Amino acid sequence: MIVTRNLVGRRLPLSRLAKLVALLLSLLLAPRRGDRGDVPGWVMITVMTAGLVAILTAVAGPALKDLLQEALSSVGG
Repeated sequence: MIVTRNLVGRRLPLSRLAKLVALLLSLLLAPRRGDRGDVPGWVMITVMTAGLVAILTAVAGPALKDLLQEALSSVGG
């Protein structure tokens, strides 16, 4: 029988180790049945982000445009 050691130093038969690895992988990779996502939450986040971008563009748009044009003209010579 092939034997390996676990993290604590105890000897485990390979079959027990294989079962443990299989169990951990199945827990990590199995889809969660109760977790279907929060669609209204994601919609709210998306709408709020779009709103923030619109507000920032309206408020700071001209200043950002001038800043970008100044930076590009300084690089271009």
